[in-house]
Formats: sequence, C-alpha cells, structure tokens
Amino acid sequence: MIAYTTIGTNNPEKAVAFYDALFSDLGVNKMSPNDRITLWTDASGKGMFGVIKPFNEEPATCGNGCMIAIGVDNLETITKLHARALELGASDEGEPGPRMPGMNFAYVRDPEGHKLAFFAQG
Repeated sequence: MIAYTTIGTNNPEKAVAFYDALFSDLGVNKMSPNDRITLWTDASGKGMFGVIKPFNEEPATCGNGCMIAIGVDNLETITKLHARALELGASDEGEPGPRMPGMNFAYVRDPEGHKLAFFAQG
C-alpha cells in the first residue's frame, strides 16, 4: 500500500552515507533523481525509502510519534541492522527481540533523530 516514505535531512551527505552503510547488506538499489532527494528500494521496487531536503527550504525536523519500519527476513538481520546503526552514530531506542507473538523488532534514532524500527515476522 505505501509506495514510498521520506524523512527530512539538514545534511544530505551525512544522511546518505549513514543509510548507504546501514542498507549495504540488504541488496537495495539507490537512486538520486536530483540534488534534493536520495531513494533506496529493493529488487521488487514496490516500496522506497528516501532522505530529502525540504522543498520549502525550512530546516528538517523529526516528527514526534513518526516511525519508519524497515522490514527484513529474521531476527538475525534485525540484530545486525541495530548494531550497525549504533556503530554509524544512531542512538538505541530498543534492543532486538520479540515485542508481540510472532513479531520481532529493534528500534534506533538515526543521527538526525528520526525513529526507525527494524521488523520481521516469525
């Protein structure tokens, strides 16, 4: 249902470097259609995640209560992404593990404060 989601950035180079490194083992493709936005998508191309400089040229801010969930295959991948995000300067918002029956999560805030969830069923 969701085609894409974007988060604002005040430092595109730093944001792109963070997400390039974070997504490096997920087999995603990166697109930069212009100098304001960079997008990543998997082989299916059905959903995209992006970082963008706000069009109105106002500073980018984090939305309180907003969270982007990145779906992966299993708890092992969640654990690797969580650790990698912390290595890249993210802050911990919740260690990897089950949160509901049959659902595993981990949570971080990227270097600009956006909340990410890494999620897998099973």
